[in-house]
Formats: sequence, C-alpha cells, structure tokens
Amino acid sequence: MTLVPRRLRAASAVTVLALALAACGSDDEPAADASGAAGYTVEHAMGTTELPGEPERVVVLDSPHLDAAVALGVTPVGATEAEAGAGYPDYLGDLDGVETVGLTVEPSVEAVAQLEPDLIIGARVRHEELYADLSQIAPTVFSADSGTNWKEQVEIVGAALNRQDDAAALLDEFAQRAAAIGDSVGAAGRTVSMVRFLPENFRLYGPETFSGSILTEAGFDLGDHAWNEYSMAELSPEEFEQIDGDLVIHTSYGDPQTTTRPSVERLWTGLPAIAAGDVHEVEDDTWMLGIGVLGAGLILDELEAIAGTEA
Repeated sequence: MTLVPRRLRAASAVTVLALALAACGSDDEPAADASGAAGYTVEHAMGTTELPGEPERVVVLDSPHLDAAVALGVTPVGATEAEAGAGYPDYLGDLDGVETVGLTVEPSVEAVAQLEPDLIIGARVRHEELYADLSQIAPTVFSADSGTNWKEQVEIVGAALNRQDDAAALLDEFAQRAAAIGDSVGAAGRTVSMVRFLPENFRLYGPETFSGSILTEAGFDLGDHAWNEYSMAELSPEEFEQIDGDLVIHTSYGDPQTTTRPSVERLWTGLPAIAAGDVHEVEDDTWMLGIGVLGAGLILDELEAIAGTEA
C-alpha cells in the first residue's frame, strides 16, 4: 500500500446600507470604474449581475470558487472554511491574509460586509437564501452547483472576474492533460474503485463526483453501481465486495482509525485488487475537498504515479 504525499484558512445596518448604496449602479450598461476599466455583465444561476469594472476585493463562499480564483491569479480578501478553524486547503499555498467569513454551509453576511467587497461569489445550491442580502453589499454572482459539475464553477468564476478566456484555457489544458495521462497509463478498459471511508459507512464515488469525473476523463471506468443523486454509493462495511475495481484508490475522512476503514480492511483481503497490491491511499484534502482546476491538476499528478505503476 502506498501513501501519496500531501502537497502544497458585525457590520452594522448603517455599514451594510452604505455598501449597498455604493454597489448600486445604473439600469443601463455598467459604467467604467474609477480607473477607467470598462464594466461588464455576468449571466449566472441567479440572473444577471453588472460590474462597473474588474473587482479588486473579492469574497468567495465555497471551495471550488476559491480554487478557481487562485488559479486565475486572484487572491480573495475573504473566504469561508469547511469547518471552524480548518482554514484553507494547503495545496492552494499561502492564504494567511484571507479573512474567514464563516462556514461554507453558513457564511456570515455581517463578516462579508465588513470586508467591503466589490464582488461576492457563491453557489445557489448552498447560498440561495442569502443572495438578496449579499447583493445589497456588492455585485453577487452564483454558480448553480458546488463540487458536482465542478467545471461550471470554474467558468462562473472566470466570468465573474472577467477572465473567461483564462478560465477556458485552464479547462482545456486540464482536458488535454487528462487524456494524455490516461493514454500513458492505459486507462481504457481498466476499472477503478474510488473509496472514501467515513465514520459510519464508506462511499464509492461515481462519474459525476469531483474525483470520479477526473478518473473518468482520463479514461477509467468506475464500474456499475447504484449511484445516488450525488453520483455516490453509500455502503456498509459488509458490502465491501462492491470495491471491485482493478485499481482501488481510497481516502479517509479524518483519522482513518475512527472510520470504517479498519473494518473493511479486515474483510477485503481476498478481493483481486487488494490481493494484487493495486490499492493506494491518497489525501482526502485533495481528492475530496480540493475541488477545482488546481486540485484536479494535483489529482492528475498523483494518478499518473499511481496508475502508471499498475499499467
């Protein structure tokens, strides 16, 4: 078993009102900002938003948007974190200057307002009920999804930052590299079980999940399972035989010893991939939480090393 190394954290009503007034613009085409930069319009999951010029103070409310912003050369002034005190994914580098504005599942509108942003980016699936309040603070752009259909989030962040061409180039580069790595490791015709061990059960990740979509784009087959609406299969340790891929890649949520991993490992020894040693542990922070084009690039790096040894 190999371990792939880990790589690469209340405004008053007066303040909110003042920011809202500053954010309001004309109903016509957006005017140029103070620097003379032309305004632009963004179509997104909640409608249409106008920006007077390229933003300088951006707040992002979800990890895919944080990844995309950093990939596009923009360090936000604020972002949410997955859990209190968790900070931001290590692979994104030094983000010590980025202020935390609450949890991804429950951003603080007041904390966002205090940062006086000129652009807020979130996800309808998570933050729809906050859209009206956030839009009173600054122009607000929402993707439809979060994690699922992760490329949509890259495209929306690119549009929000007026860097659509750069976002498209990043996605094109990813697609070309995924195909090349898939060819180099002989992905066609090979099956993979993408496993995440949790405290009460374990999951198999399907083709529409983040990590699953990368494996699929490289040419691997994730097998035939009863995928749920999130493209996952939620399984008990007794269903270990569904870990039936030619190659097994697994992560653990938190301390592996507090998950179902020990129970499954006692049972799965006779499975073909396990018996052949074609099983690899990878970092949860990247494969499950590193949602975005930068995280996808790291997964391709690790996939090439893992699958290349098995080709």
